[in-house]
Amino acid sequence: MSFSDVDRQMMAEALRLAEHGRYSTSPNPRVGCVIFRDGHIVARGWHQRAGEGHAEVNALAQLSDARASTVYVTLEPCSHQGRTPPCADTLLNAGVRRVVVAIEDPNPLVAGRGITRLREAGVQVDVGLMAEQAALLNVGFMRRMRGGLPWLRLKSASSIDGRTAMASGESQWITGPAARADVQKLRAQSCAILSGVETILHDDAALTVRPENFSANDVSAQKLANGWRQPIRVIVDSALRTPTTATLFKAGGEVVIATKVANSKRHAPLIAAGATVVVLEDDGSDKVSLPALMQYLAERGCNEVLLEAGAVLAGAALRAGLVDEWFVYMAPCIMGSSGRPLLDWPMAAMAEQQAIEIIDIRAVGKDWRIQCRVPTTSQSDNAAGQL
Repeated sequence: MSFSDVDRQMMAEALRLAEHGRYSTSPNPRVGCVIFRDGHIVARGWHQRAGEGHAEVNALAQLSDARASTVYVTLEPCSHQGRTPPCADTLLNAGVRRVVVAIEDPNPLVAGRGITRLREAGVQVDVGLMAEQAALLNVGFMRRMRGGLPWLRLKSASSIDGRTAMASGESQWITGPAARADVQKLRAQSCAILSGVETILHDDAALTVRPENFSANDVSAQKLANGWRQPIRVIVDSALRTPTTATLFKAGGEVVIATKVANSKRHAPLIAAGATVVVLEDDGSDKVSLPALMQYLAERGCNEVLLEAGAVLAGAALRAGLVDEWFVYMAPCIMGSSGRPLLDWPMAAMAEQQAIEIIDIRAVGKDWRIQCRVPTTSQSDNAAGQL
């Protein structure tokens, strides 16, 4: 299919609109829509939050007459009745002439049915314009629908000599305010923030999104004001060592404790403190299975998960082949050879080294942010996926 310059301009605008939902649409995808007629845009819309109008519906609501228009939408219009009516039928009832779709919806409830419904009713439907950009905007939703797991981002902060904490465990603060504010954006777009019990014991971390850390003129802060929600905080705590007095429980939002301890009496104090306690398989070891935890989060509707943890949990997730993307914030300081390493991942020979792909390096305040893609590694070693 050959697309015109106007088509590309309109889809670019639809993608810009979809970006407005980065912090608020979970578990739904981020979708933008532009309606074009007689040489100009007549309506715009985007999906703002689950349970409310989809992008096409929000755009059509601005018009009294959408007949003979062209609709540009970043994801295939839905064809099923969920919490809102099928968008494909809404477009048909509006009398649109053409629909340009960036990507098909991988949701099995849709999966091409919306496109087929429109075409069978005589609407011209063209698919594939700016598909890569649309998929990247919804990388977690695509992964969960196609592979049954969330998109897992690992966030690490280290000195320039690769240390994440002193030998005592002290780690606040390695990076500066700008880098910490940047991490807040990663947290805000995540459905869940995952950490280990050691982080709670050493740092008493709240693991919340704090938009007040953004500068007043930061566009991200403005978007956060549009219906954002605190991500689920998930603590990997195999032996149930999380204290009920932890700041984690005082910060609001849902807290999940993932454990292998099935003793309900030991669950009771944490539940009373406000936690959801989830008992997961341990594959014969004394640690929680990380693949099982990722599957649980996918079943909860989590599209994107941010892992903020120490060397042991980070290394376990990488060895299990669960990490898709890695953000390393590197501070211009030296913490010395007795400090804790970036990862707990023993290797004995150069042949064991693991390649990663650096896709972006940029300065964030006085620190550097290195963004990497991590090739999927083998999950055949069950012990590598446990902590």
